[in-house]
Amino acid sequence: MSRFLVPFAVLLELVALCIDEPRLSALAGALFLGYFLAAMGSLQLYSRCLLLICIAVIAGLALGGELGTDELMRAASNGAFYATFLGSLGMMQCLVRRLEVLQRIHDVLLGGRVALLYPKYAVVSCGIASVLSFGVMNLLCGTLADTLKERGITGASRLRWLRSVLISTLRGFALVPLVAPTSVAVAIITREVPSLSWSGLLPYGIGSAVILILVGWFLEHKRFRLVSSERKPLEQWPRGSFLLALLVTVIFVSMAMLVQLFGFKVSVAAMLTVPVVTFLYMWAHDRSLPAVGRESVDNMLGMSNEMAIFAGSAGLGVALVAVIPANALAGLASGELGVFLLAAGGLLMMPMLSAIGIIPITVLSVQAGLMPQLVAEGVDPLPIAVALVIGFSLAMMLSPFGPAVMLLSRFGQVSRWVVAFGWNGLFVLLAIPLLLLMLWGLFGAVPATGG
Repeated sequence: MSRFLVPFAVLLELVALCIDEPRLSALAGALFLGYFLAAMGSLQLYSRCLLLICIAVIAGLALGGELGTDELMRAASNGAFYATFLGSLGMMQCLVRRLEVLQRIHDVLLGGRVALLYPKYAVVSCGIASVLSFGVMNLLCGTLADTLKERGITGASRLRWLRSVLISTLRGFALVPLVAPTSVAVAIITREVPSLSWSGLLPYGIGSAVILILVGWFLEHKRFRLVSSERKPLEQWPRGSFLLALLVTVIFVSMAMLVQLFGFKVSVAAMLTVPVVTFLYMWAHDRSLPAVGRESVDNMLGMSNEMAIFAGSAGLGVALVAVIPANALAGLASGELGVFLLAAGGLLMMPMLSAIGIIPITVLSVQAGLMPQLVAEGVDPLPIAVALVIGFSLAMMLSPFGPAVMLLSRFGQVSRWVVAFGWNGLFVLLAIPLLLLMLWGLFGAVPATGG
């Protein structure tokens, strides 16, 4: 019976978002917690530890009088929001087995000019991840493993394919916080600072994404040339290509309508649109409502580890922010240089902490929770927010315990330490100075403090 707690909690949170009812959202958080406790034995070690730490910290602070009812409800509400964000967008994974174009995605992407293979993979994986979320890692990593097995590619060639294709997939996925309205980083920041919007962050996110693509292109283009010699030509687009484009168009048009007509945040519009469109397509395709329902439930339960991480990070973030003094950042946010150093520190903090096992969403939950303090001090939150989404993007590539790196490691049968540091270490080190330079240029264009 506990398997139905997750879909019911997701539905409850979506309803709470539609009617703006925090108590209903807190109830959804309690249901998520109930499921995670019931399924504790089946969760991965990292998910289990993070969840137990979150519960222990919140319980200890509540018993010590540091957290009141409002903070506890906010922790439950934030946990429900983040878990539902992943669960609802993850529904797009159900389309993979129904569309041939997704199953043959590598033959499609490896076509065309060899010199453009890296940016093509990065941009396309970012685009797919904008709607598939973590599903892009399952899709591109899983189909590559099948492709290599079918074609008998082994040894050094297999490792070269994995290094080139999977690392460009991971880096493309890491661009999502910079450019996509469906990014959890954007959802967290705009939830904490309602004056910020995805459209306001987008121009600077695109600039950061271009820098990251160029750095990766410089490092990987020679390796892709070797991979291209073993690719299989595709004579025509696979079946389902037009249908996939149509479904993605319907999703984004529906999101835009929800934003314009009802004033929803883009992230909330995505959470409402993606599962509805996906479920309706599955129903129309399979003609069996019970079967579609079972698959939807199984799909959400398959993401239990990631949802537990997201929910635990959200609750921990609320608890830690609640005990940080209200004026903790006041002395640091004085003048343009002080705010820039604060932004640069926030940017660097995420990849550094991710490298030692603290996943990005945990750090971002705390950092974003502190942003209202800066707004109260008269600081323009835009440059700080840009720095945080950049840091989140870099941290996704350097976090050996992050869901994306762990998925890539599992499908590629490569150590997650090799993926995080061996394949991405130099890339991040080269990109950071360029990104900090762009951030400094942003501070020149946007006043750091209000008048």
